[in-house]
Amino acid sequence: MFELQIEPRFNETDAMGHIGNTTLPVWFEHARSALFELCHPALTYHDWPLIVAKVEINFHGQTHYGAPVSVRSWVKSIGGKSFVFYQEAHQHGKLTASGETVLVWFDYATGTTLAIPDEVRARLAEHLQPSAN
Repeated sequence: MFELQIEPRFNETDAMGHIGNTTLPVWFEHARSALFELCHPALTYHDWPLIVAKVEINFHGQTHYGAPVSVRSWVKSIGGKSFVFYQEAHQHGKLTASGETVLVWFDYATGTTLAIPDEVRARLAEHLQPSAN
């Protein structure tokens, strides 16, 4: 599991007084930084190997300004060319949002998908989400 503490900023609130729905995808992307380093330690752009294929966010409750938010992240599943990264936002010990991002191993020069390298697959497997059962 990866975990990142975020201090909500006042400008992230919306007209309803809670953290806006466009903020959570940004927080989740920020919390993927450790994953990016795991997949591509050099963090160089010219040979970046990932592309986002899908992002889904579910809101379970309101998130507010003035209290830290913990974003917890796991690898949910690993396929041949892609994997699913699952994330949750918690505030005051309560789940406020969850989401999944499908990331594909990608060659930008050729515009094609590639198999996830075995060494990356092994590192991803170390962060598999525990079974809910």
